[in-house]
Parts: sequence; structure tokens; C-alpha cells
Amino acid sequence: MKKTFLVAAFALIGSAVMAQSGSGFGIKAGLSYNKNGDLISSVGDGGQDIVEGAEGKTGYHFGFWGKLDFPKIYLRPELVYSKTKSSYDVDGNSQDYDISKLDMPVLLGYKLIGPLHIFAGPAFQYTLNNDLGDLQVEDVKNDFTVGLNAGVGVNLGKVGLDVRYERGFSENEAAFIDANVANVEGRVDSRPSQIIFALSLKL
Repeated sequence: MKKTFLVAAFALIGSAVMAQSGSGFGIKAGLSYNKNGDLISSVGDGGQDIVEGAEGKTGYHFGFWGKLDFPKIYLRPELVYSKTKSSYDVDGNSQDYDISKLDMPVLLGYKLIGPLHIFAGPAFQYTLNNDLGDLQVEDVKNDFTVGLNAGVGVNLGKVGLDVRYERGFSENEAAFIDANVANVEGRVDSRPSQIIFALSLKL
């Protein structure tokens, strides 16, 4: 499945690069401020559910992009490796929930004026790994999920800067067990909700 995802991603980027002489490709990297959804934990068989919200932390990403350029619009597929982190309070202890994934946003952009442009599109996501501190956590229910990217950017020659919001659409949770405290278990939401700052370079 992962191999198919990678082949499809590179094929899409390659077709965007080759389709028009005004197209291009390049590399990108950046930071994100991300927060996942709620963590729900239960103590004992008949215990009441305790719902905790996530505290956002800084993540990062890097990868490749291709661009199919038209007079007022463009199509830009990307393939990036992303590492996100959020923090939860589990039984009085702070636990970081780390998720690493491959993202393939397919963005449709509109050129506003000069170097300024806006964009939006679906983001196809493949979860590589998820880890919740020192707790025993299962893999997410669905390796493949879908989200949305939307943002604004500016191009300065071969350098591009953009800021975007990403939100995961597909409900996707992972179950966990606290091995240090008896009868404490729950589930945590792995859907991203993040603001992403990116720097790109056209090659």
C-alpha cells in the first residue's frame, strides 16, 4: 500500500512538471504548530470517561513539489514527510503524542496580484508511526486518511513562502493502555489540526 502511494505521488508530480513549459518543481521545508483531537480515558470497567484536550506543540516537515502553471491558476501536488506532536495530561502525567506521516496535498491555486496567491485542496495522508509517550499505544485504525489544506503564499523569484491551515477529515483514533496504572485505558484522536509555515525553493 505504501509503495502504491509513493508511486502515485511521484507520477502526479512528474506529470505536473512535464505538462507545461511554465511548470516547475522543487523542494520545501517548514515548521508547524499542531494539535490533535481529544483524548478519552477510562479508569476501571465502570469508570467515568475523562476527556482531555490537546496542547499544541511545534512540528516540522520537508519534501518535494511540482507545479502545473496556467495564466491565473495552477495545480501543485506535493509529497512531504511530516512530524507532528501534541501533549495530553494522562492520569496527572504529561504525555506527548508523536505522529509521523507522508502527506500528498493536491492544491489548486489562484494568482491574486503580483507574487501573491491563494490555494486549497485535499491532502492524502499515510500514517507511518504513532507514539504516545511511555504508554502502550496501538496503531491508528486507518493508515490512509484525507484532510484539507488551505492557505496563502508569495513567490519571490525561485523562493516561495506560504502559510496554510491543515485539518484532517477522516475520524482516526488509536487505543492506549497505561501500563503503570492498573485499569487505565482510552483512545486518542490522530486527526491533525495545524498551522503550517513553509519555505520552498524552485530547482
